[in-house]
Amino acid sequence: MSEAVILAAMFLVAAILYSSVGHAGASGYLAAMALMGISPEVMKPAALVLNVVVGTIATARFYRAGLISWSVLWPFVVTSIPLAFVGGAIQLPTDVYKPIVGVALLVAAARLAVSTYRRIARPVRRAPLWAAALAGGIIGLLSGLTGVGGGIFLSPLLLLLAWADTRETAGVSAGFVLANSVSGLAGNLASVQHLPAEIALWAPVAAVGGIIGAELGSRRLAPATLRYLLAVVLVVAGGKMIFE
Repeated sequence: MSEAVILAAMFLVAAILYSSVGHAGASGYLAAMALMGISPEVMKPAALVLNVVVGTIATARFYRAGLISWSVLWPFVVTSIPLAFVGGAIQLPTDVYKPIVGVALLVAAARLAVSTYRRIARPVRRAPLWAAALAGGIIGLLSGLTGVGGGIFLSPLLLLLAWADTRETAGVSAGFVLANSVSGLAGNLASVQHLPAEIALWAPVAAVGGIIGAELGSRRLAPATLRYLLAVVLVVAGGKMIFE
């Protein structure tokens, strides 16, 4: 019970920080569980459930703020949704799952670390349909396999290639993460038909964090210092998953 409470507190912080930028927090939840030594059989479905909870809140908030561009979102989710389901249904061996998640956490850490730098504004051009479909499918499959929502991969891609501006990226990421998480969770449940009992505690706590973070997200991003600290946690957790 004490372990579940500690994780709940960590999930609350992760939900606040991630939902403020349109993400649901899966990499934060996975990092917390990795640091606490939770088994992969629990990590994946737990991260997906929490992603659905927080992703729903973040998507609703960004939708009401008019920050979700459906013209940008749909080419990515049309392929990501079915492949996230497939990935969710696949149960990777522990020695394969852990290094994959570890790399995903390191990518998330890098994303957080560079997110504070001011970017040079470039003209936005919409992604070619074939490129969006290909990227969405790859990210969707990875999302289902690991339990991440995919926002940590989609956001930098949209910004790097100038396929969306910063505000659109936050909203599109929220919708993308929610779609992938629902599909990945459905695939996982179809395969294992079981959820961790601790979800009854973790989900409401994550929901509170999602509400707080999503509300803050329309006003300003999480302070740079907090993002750097979270990046350090992700690096430690990622290294633990890869080298343990």
